[in-house]
Amino acid sequence: MSTRIRHPYLDHPGPIAFAHRGGSGDGLENTLAQFRRAVAAGYRYLETDVHATADGKLVAFHDETLDRVTDGAGRIGDLPWDDVRHARVAGKEPVPLFEELLEAFPEARWNVDVKAEPALRPLLDLIDRTDSWDRVCVGSFSEARVSRAQRLAGPRLATSYGTRGVLGLRLRSWGIPAALRRSAVAAQVPESQSGVPVVDRRFLRAAHARGLQVHVWTVNEAERMHRLLDLGVDGIMTDHIDTLRKVLEDRGTWV
Repeated sequence: MSTRIRHPYLDHPGPIAFAHRGGSGDGLENTLAQFRRAVAAGYRYLETDVHATADGKLVAFHDETLDRVTDGAGRIGDLPWDDVRHARVAGKEPVPLFEELLEAFPEARWNVDVKAEPALRPLLDLIDRTDSWDRVCVGSFSEARVSRAQRLAGPRLATSYGTRGVLGLRLRSWGIPAALRRSAVAAQVPESQSGVPVVDRRFLRAAHARGLQVHVWTVNEAERMHRLLDLGVDGIMTDHIDTLRKVLEDRGTWV
């Protein structure tokens, strides 16, 4: 496991346990209630996603539209906050503003996937206004988006690699030259993609040689968790927060 800490966000003893969308196994993903459950279970690293409403409010929500997980409908980017706030996840829980989550859990650190370009500036403004630089790591599948975030915010912002950065790191692990952004602090990756393994010892060596942590998503089975931890990954994101906690407790690494 990498011992080099490149940003205060990563200052954590042992493997990092991330509650993916707060732990979305029971259908209440990305809600205040679900994050509260994760924090009560001992999680201090929480993963979420952000979109901006039509009037610029930053909401913690994964999908582009409300349709899949709420009783509302429509594309978030086309709706005002006054409409979005009346939607209920699983018919029960409101869609939260990300600012509400920062305030509700002052000890938590957040891994934030910026799902759409209009959400980037409001997110950086919020991080700056609340002085949450040590509490937030920004990621996106879009390498251009996380690169823009880094250019706008500078080294005080923790970011992970986007798709292009992960590909470059995978190529490096095979001995193939590839350009890589130097400002990232982590590679956040699936265990495999389209049947091609991503996380193996060569990938971990390549990442750790650059001072990068490797966080794997989304891992819900105890056997896979143990296998990845045996390989030396630095963090695991899971929907099944009770399972990951039990695995880490059994290994003596739950903090």
